[in-house]
Amino acid sequence: MPDAVRPDALVIAPATRDDWATVVEWADAEGWNPGEGDTATFFTQDPDGFFLGKLHGEPATAVSVVNYGPDYAFLGFYLVRPDLRGAGLGLATWRAGLEHAGARVVGLDGVPAQQANYRRSGFELAYRTARFEGEPDLPPPDATVRALSPGDLTGLHAYDTRCVPADRPRFLDSWLGDPRHQTVVRILDGRLTGYGTIRPARHSLRVGPLFADTPADARQLLCALAAIADGPLAIDVPLHNTPAVHLAEEAALKPAFETARMYTGPVRPHHTARIFGTTTLELG
Repeated sequence: MPDAVRPDALVIAPATRDDWATVVEWADAEGWNPGEGDTATFFTQDPDGFFLGKLHGEPATAVSVVNYGPDYAFLGFYLVRPDLRGAGLGLATWRAGLEHAGARVVGLDGVPAQQANYRRSGFELAYRTARFEGEPDLPPPDATVRALSPGDLTGLHAYDTRCVPADRPRFLDSWLGDPRHQTVVRILDGRLTGYGTIRPARHSLRVGPLFADTPADARQLLCALAAIADGPLAIDVPLHNTPAVHLAEEAALKPAFETARMYTGPVRPHHTARIFGTTTLELG
């Protein structure tokens, strides 16, 4: 192995938001279609959870391990610059990131081809997700769907908590508050039965989350988001949720690639049947 790419020459340190601009470009080159402005919200949740490896002063590797409270963290952005792959630099960065999680259970969404490597680090498969994308073909929503209003926030926070493995008020406030994001809710008989957010990304709009009580709720929400999009969109759909897959297919979206949701241990119970679209593959 050339001395120039030896793992012991890699210097891994917490990344700044400015540093992360390089990592976002790497993610875009991988076809991940990063959201515009995602970095600000991601760093809001855990600014110490982003790590950059430099080789002779130049960015070489990256990983994020973002902590949600005392029990749960999520790993993303595990990347090695293409010209440096195969030299062991990624593993050193991976280990540095996982140290940040401490004793927390860690989740990730990784490509299936890496499952064996993740399993060696203690991750086990929970379910698979596919990104569906394209020009949606759906009718307008009915009158039960409207834009998020400030009066909805308390109920929406409570709803979100039931759909994910950890409370995430800091992340959610930033996600919903970004002026580039548009969120819709469905209200039936005065009760919130689901919500969805759409945001601009490099190559299309991205939907996430799309959480709903029933397939009918999810359909009306996706109709509203498709109307907002007025163009191509992408949504990451858990494949074990058959109605969610059918909804994406009904909308004329096509699967582009798969990921595998994996955890290092048990996570708290949550309503996976309400997940018609994950929030983001990068932070869960």
